[in-house]
Amino acid sequence: MKIRLRRPRDYAVALRDLARRRPREAEEFLDTHQAEWESLAAAEPHNAADILEAIDEEAAAGLIADLGPAGAAEVLEEMNPEAAADVLEELIEEAGADAAAALLEGMGAAEAADVVGELASEVQDEVLAGISPEFAGEVRDLLSFAPDSAGGLMQTDPATLPAGITAGEAIEALRRLHETVEQMSYVYVVDDGGRLIGVISFRDLVFARPGDGIDETMIRDPVAARTDTDREQVAELIQRYNLLAIPVVDHHGVLVGVVRFEEVLEAIQSEATEDIAVMVGAGVEESVYTPVRRSVRNRLPWLGVNLVLAFMIAGVISRFEDTISELAILAAYMPVVALVGGNGGAQSLAVVIRALAMEDIPAGRVRRVIAREVSVGAIMGLAVAAAAGAIAGTATGSARIALVIFIAAFGNLTIAGLAGSSIPIILRKLGFDPALASNIFLTAITDIIGFGGFLAIATVLL
Repeated sequence: MKIRLRRPRDYAVALRDLARRRPREAEEFLDTHQAEWESLAAAEPHNAADILEAIDEEAAAGLIADLGPAGAAEVLEEMNPEAAADVLEELIEEAGADAAAALLEGMGAAEAADVVGELASEVQDEVLAGISPEFAGEVRDLLSFAPDSAGGLMQTDPATLPAGITAGEAIEALRRLHETVEQMSYVYVVDDGGRLIGVISFRDLVFARPGDGIDETMIRDPVAARTDTDREQVAELIQRYNLLAIPVVDHHGVLVGVVRFEEVLEAIQSEATEDIAVMVGAGVEESVYTPVRRSVRNRLPWLGVNLVLAFMIAGVISRFEDTISELAILAAYMPVVALVGGNGGAQSLAVVIRALAMEDIPAGRVRRVIAREVSVGAIMGLAVAAAAGAIAGTATGSARIALVIFIAAFGNLTIAGLAGSSIPIILRKLGFDPALASNIFLTAITDIIGFGGFLAIATVLL
């Protein structure tokens, strides 16, 4: 196989696409083109990370081992933490914990903590024992914070300056800091105890007169997050105040890190995908890299709940066996009513969960929100029920069957609006994630009302 492209990025993208479509071919190509792999990893670590995620862990570990510690660390930083942990565990089996420790030490503390957090506990201790005590302590400190908190998201290298110096002295100090601090959009001012007292943008600092004190230029008491602040609140603060980064302080106000915009963007994406997963009962932190046993443990309880609800629906339907046996055509139209109700409820569910995530539903507005969704459901119910009744009436030639479907569809869509809007609000009030398996409960309600209501109305009218 030959890949001939002029630009390194095109070359990397072509290999990435090959790895995703035919991973075995990509492995064989990279095994026989080590120089190209090393050049690709150095020039395009993002695409190199995608390639490693697409191929077998054993092959990925071999390719990582071919890179120098600095290059390998840069690629690992760009990988999904769970995928990177899988590669490190394979590397440990092949070359020992010291080889993995050398790569981790080349990473940033925050990225290393993300990867180490995905390793088995005994492997964590083994790997951390192989790195410097100072760096290991930094990683352990980060691991002590919840992954979805400001402490779990933060970088521990904010640009800081002591209070009381001039702008000229500050710029000279930042020249020295530039060697160790990657991003300096904001510079944070701290007192002798390390407590955050102000912030100054790099732009304002550059345009200040050299003799001006930074105390005169900085913004005092800046917006900050605490280490235990939830990532949703961190994202909300950054969005509300149009920040590129937000400082993180401990319970004593000491500056311990900074959450930058890119970390918040990743957190928002994680939050969105997490809500999708929990709506259907999948694990909160589950991904395609999660071990099978853990995935089964996360999902099985909710499937058990779903099974119980399914038998409840079956029990409701079984009570109308005589009605169904007399008019078999009803069996064909039952799913119509349940399906439109489920879809209508899912629309309400999505709107309300999104509003709750954005903190757009204060306590005083709950009734209005629910009433609105019920109204929307009722109006849609009239339109959909009229169409469904007309179609069924034309197909069967029975005005009574048309009336049954009209009433059942209208009622189910109205109740679906009520259920879809109230389920997440109730879960939030009970202290649960509002997206927590909401779809399972919604489906159960719309199916029970859809099937049971339809058959009950049919029993009365037919």
